[in-house]
Amino acid sequence: MRKTALITALLATGLITASPLASAAGTLVYCSEGSPAGFDPGQYTTGTDFDANSETIFNRLAEFEKGGTKAQPSLATSWDISEDGKTYTFHLREGVKFHTTDYFTPTRDFNADDVVFTFQRMLDKDLPFRKAYPTEFPYFTDMGLDANIAKVEKVDDKTVRFVLNEVDAAFVQNLAMNFAAIHSAEYADTLLKNGKAAEINQKPIGTGPFVFSRYQKDAVIRFKGNPNYWDPDKVKVDNLLFSINTDASVRIQKLKAGECDITLNPRPADLKSLQADSKLNVPTQPGYNLGYIAYNVTRPPFDKLEVRQALDMAINKDAIIDAVYQGAGQKAVNGMPPTQWSYDKGITDAPYDPAKARELLQKAGIKEGTEITLWAMPVQRPYNPNARLMAEMLQNDWSKVGIKARIVSYEWGEYIKRAHNGEHDAMLIGWTGDNGDPDNWLGTLYGCAAVDGNNFSKWCDKEYDDLVVAAKRTTDQAERTAFYEKAQAVLKREVPITPIAHSTVYQPMSKTVQGFQISPFGRNSFIGVGKD
Repeated sequence: MRKTALITALLATGLITASPLASAAGTLVYCSEGSPAGFDPGQYTTGTDFDANSETIFNRLAEFEKGGTKAQPSLATSWDISEDGKTYTFHLREGVKFHTTDYFTPTRDFNADDVVFTFQRMLDKDLPFRKAYPTEFPYFTDMGLDANIAKVEKVDDKTVRFVLNEVDAAFVQNLAMNFAAIHSAEYADTLLKNGKAAEINQKPIGTGPFVFSRYQKDAVIRFKGNPNYWDPDKVKVDNLLFSINTDASVRIQKLKAGECDITLNPRPADLKSLQADSKLNVPTQPGYNLGYIAYNVTRPPFDKLEVRQALDMAINKDAIIDAVYQGAGQKAVNGMPPTQWSYDKGITDAPYDPAKARELLQKAGIKEGTEITLWAMPVQRPYNPNARLMAEMLQNDWSKVGIKARIVSYEWGEYIKRAHNGEHDAMLIGWTGDNGDPDNWLGTLYGCAAVDGNNFSKWCDKEYDDLVVAAKRTTDQAERTAFYEKAQAVLKREVPITPIAHSTVYQPMSKTVQGFQISPFGRNSFIGVGKD
C-alpha cells in the first residue's frame, strides 16, 4: 500500500478529511509502535504515551533543547531561584493560546491559573477536579515531588511561585519532563461543570504544536498543526498522523513503501537493508537507556536475596547481547548507563556461573522445578528490540538451574498497569533517561517513593534510599556523585534488578524528512519537523 492508498483508506474511515491533505507535503506520517493509554501526560510514564500526548499536544514551563539534555525556557520565559534553593519563581510567556477544537473554545490566554491547576491536581487529592476524576500521578510521586512541593501559588497572572520543603538539585529539569505538561484550568472547569472530568484524558487541550483531532485505538491518531502556536515557525506540517503497529517488520515495510515518513526501533536484522535503501536515512546514536529484569521482591521466592543472586548469575548475558541486540548494544552492569555522570565504573557483574546459582537456590530451600512467571513486553522499546526472544533465552538459562519460567505478556498499557499493581514475579522492562540527572535513574526506578510507580521491583531499602535522597538535597555535583556511588554499590549488592543491556538507537526515516533529531531521552518530537 502506497502513501496515497493509506490516505485513501483513512479518508474512507473518516479518520481524516480531504481538504487539509490536498498537499502531501503538508502531512507527516509516523509509524509508531503502540497505542497510548491516554492523553493526560501526568498519569503515565512511558515513551509511547508521551510521544502521543505530551510531545505533540502540550508544553511545559521549561523544555529540553532539541536533541539535548539542557532545560530551556518554554511556557516560562525565565525563572529565579532563592538563595536557600527552596523557592522558584517562574515568569510566564504572554500571548500563548490554548487549542480551539470542536469540543472546546478558550476565552483567555494561558496564565498562572493553568500552572496552579496542573500541579495542585497532582498535589491535592481533595481538589474538586481530582475527586471528580480520581487518578494517580506515578511519575510525580515516584520523584517525591508530592512530598517536596510545599505550595504552588499565583503571584499574578504571569508569575507563579513554587516553594519546596527541601532543596531539589534537579527541580527545573523535573518540570521540563513530559509528566509536567500544562493543562488549561478553564477547560478543566468546563469539564467539571458538565460532569465530564474524565474527558481530560480522551479529549485533550494543550498549548503545543499539534492539536488533537481523532484517535482509533491500535490504528491511528490524527493531529492538526496548531495555527496559533506561540512559536509559529516550529510548526512545519498541516497534519501529523501516528500510524500504529506493534510489528517492527510491518513498520519497516510501510516506511520502505512510502506509507510512513519516519519510524522507530527497527529490528537489528533489518538495519543493513534500511541503510542500503537510497530513499532512507538511518541516523543513530548511543542509547541513554537500560534494559533490565525487575524481580518483585514482595513475592516469594524473590523475597530471598539468594534467589535473586542465583537467577542473576544464571543469565548468559553475552549470548543475549549477540542474539537480541545483534551488535546494536552493549552489556549493562549497573542500574544506569555509563554515559550518566556519577556512574561508578568500579561496579562489576557477578560471573556467569550456573553451578553456583544451583547451590544458592538449594541454600535458599528452593525446590527443583519451582515455577515463576516471567513477563515479556509486547512492543519493541529503544532498550529492548525483541523482548520475546530475550524472555525465551532467560527461560532456557533458568531451566538449567531448576527454575521453570512461564512467559506472560499483555497489551502494553495493560502490561504497565498490572506491573504497577505488582502482579508479576519477574519482568522485562527498561528505561530511557528523561532529564539527564542521576536521580532520574536511581531515585525514579529504585527508590522507596517509586514503589507504587516505576520501581517495578517493589524494593525499598533504607540504606539505599537515604543515600539517594541525600544526593538530591545538595547542589554540589562532587557531593552528589559520592552519594550516588555508594547507592550503586547497595543496588548491586541487593540485586532487585539484573541489568542486561544498553542499546544503540536507530531512527529510520525518509530522506524527505527535514529537521528531526534523535532525542537522548527516547522521545519522538515533531516540532520543527517538515518535509521536502
